[in-house]
Amino acid sequence: MLKNYFKLKENGTSVRTEALAGVTTFATMAYIIFVQPVVLGAAGMDAGAVFTSTCLITAFSTVLMALLANYPVAVAPAMGHNFFFAYIVVLTMKVPWQVALGAVLVSGIIFVATASFGLRELVVDAVPDSLKSAIAVGIGLLVTLIGLEWAGLVRLEPNTFVALGNLSSRPTLVALLGLTVTIVLIARGVKGAILFGMLIAALVGLAVGVVKNPGAIVSFPPSIAPTLFQLDVLAALKQNLISVIFIFFFLDLFDTVGSLIGIAKQAGLMKNGKLPRAGRALLADAVGTVGSALVGNTTMVSYIESASGVAVGGRTGLAALVTAGLFLIAMFFSPVVQMISGGFPVHEVISVEGEQIARVFTLYPITSPALIVVGSLMIRSVRDIEWDDFTEALPAFLTVVLIPLTFSITDGIAFGFISFALLKLVTGRAREAHWLIYVFALLFIARYAVPGLH
Repeated sequence: MLKNYFKLKENGTSVRTEALAGVTTFATMAYIIFVQPVVLGAAGMDAGAVFTSTCLITAFSTVLMALLANYPVAVAPAMGHNFFFAYIVVLTMKVPWQVALGAVLVSGIIFVATASFGLRELVVDAVPDSLKSAIAVGIGLLVTLIGLEWAGLVRLEPNTFVALGNLSSRPTLVALLGLTVTIVLIARGVKGAILFGMLIAALVGLAVGVVKNPGAIVSFPPSIAPTLFQLDVLAALKQNLISVIFIFFFLDLFDTVGSLIGIAKQAGLMKNGKLPRAGRALLADAVGTVGSALVGNTTMVSYIESASGVAVGGRTGLAALVTAGLFLIAMFFSPVVQMISGGFPVHEVISVEGEQIARVFTLYPITSPALIVVGSLMIRSVRDIEWDDFTEALPAFLTVVLIPLTFSITDGIAFGFISFALLKLVTGRAREAHWLIYVFALLFIARYAVPGLH
């Protein structure tokens, strides 16, 4: 039944491969289970409830993705969006978190409503092939940068922004071991190389004290009651949070489109430059955001970490279904999940303008090698960019470099759209760009020009 529903034979995959892909995706994105309570806890929300709601809403949204779109893509609370919610809207703008959740709900409803106009499918179809490839490459570089940072292979340097990390530190050595094992297994054609690399790194990390012994294995999930249905939609509308709602919607749309394109390009799911069932995939994300606000969580997006599952062969929604199941199980095995995905705190002193400043940061030596390898696999899309056509090449280049340098998929897409529209106009080739590209180019310009929108 599973084989027929998810069309495994047609997609050249098997139950075993999809299960392995689902486990791999879960292992590389499980950090959100522990990051989200810390971030939203800073906004005054109950950390235990956030932990449970993160597991539940991720499982729910990912099941929707599996059943509606049949894609090996997991949907979870968006990194970046959660910081905007907590640190900008709640802490800086002094908006109560209940009201901020109301704004998230409204943005999700708008996202769902756009299905009636076919806007979401239109957006995916309107993106030119060169920018689609550039988005995939840019996301690959972003994933690689995050992986290098988490491994301790690169570090903050005040004068040059980044520099080579401390290669002799224990967590970095464990990450290097995991990376070495992974790339050797991939080179030898071993299926599941990424997952095996993480498991070996976890065992070594446990032996050298980089990974904490979980102690207890099973625990009951914390109550979700403190955040369940606590949102205040009327207050969000009365407080004139239109700009906040717009940003939530805007980021959700373009982060999800960017991630879907990046993953689909790697998995070979694009057909004639278009993403089949794109509307269903985006609907799963939109409904997920509505549900997330109701249970007390932030905007949901398709996770680029799903590319790690694609890298080991995931091609259908069965992989996503496995990932969803693991998030439900994670509620009861949080100590073990924390051991695999937990971080290792590092203390260092850096010199800024002659002044010594102590800082603490966290490394993730077990999951970081997977991100580095996935990034290297995604970079191959660079060959599909029309480098001989400057009106295609320059926008693609800006997209590629700005996604990792700004740490934002949205900003990279914005500069790609703006420059693409501009160059097509000034060269008399305006008809080569879809009219929607010009619309969004203007919206992106307004986002940067109008205070409070960026």
